[in-house]
Amino acid sequence: MKKHAIAAALLGSVLCASAFAQQTTEGPWMVRARAVHLNSSNGDSTGLGLGINNKWMPEVDISYFFNKNVAVELILTVPQKQTISSNGTAIGSLKHLPPTLTAQYHFTELGGFKPYVGAGLNYTRFSSVRFDPAVVAALNPSIDKNSFGWALQAGVDIPLAKNLYLNLDVKKVQIKTDVMSFGAKAGEFKVNPVLIGVGLGWRF
Repeated sequence: MKKHAIAAALLGSVLCASAFAQQTTEGPWMVRARAVHLNSSNGDSTGLGLGINNKWMPEVDISYFFNKNVAVELILTVPQKQTISSNGTAIGSLKHLPPTLTAQYHFTELGGFKPYVGAGLNYTRFSSVRFDPAVVAALNPSIDKNSFGWALQAGVDIPLAKNLYLNLDVKKVQIKTDVMSFGAKAGEFKVNPVLIGVGLGWRF
């Protein structure tokens, strides 16, 4: 019995040491590259039926893990060009840059699957806003070039190899801007997109 107890204790120690070693091979940083589909809600109060097009775009994010469960993630892309439409007819274009910062909780007791939820803030900068000459002559439109809003997130990291993960991610982001005509506010345009992404993550 003593031999079995000693063997069991040694085996337990080895397994604990192995599990600890496996955990410590993952550093606090994680970088992901995703392909993301932007699907805008396209709501406005101007009466013009404003909207922007849906599109695929690249996304890179950098995460820092304070411990195995809590992390922060900075989500980045390059300025994205979008077509502005009114009731389905193109009337101009713009670019937007929407960096987002979220705080996340990662669930680590589900085997290899590591789902997470997050919430945070988005800042979007609109630039290169252009309208067709006929629209400028009729309405002289402009928009507020800064947007601040909330962001909600959920996703999962699925291990593929050592420190390499398949990532599936979905975000709902509040993006809105005031619309002006001849300098007076005509209403508000809400993009408020759903962003669905798939990519790879590297933990180090």
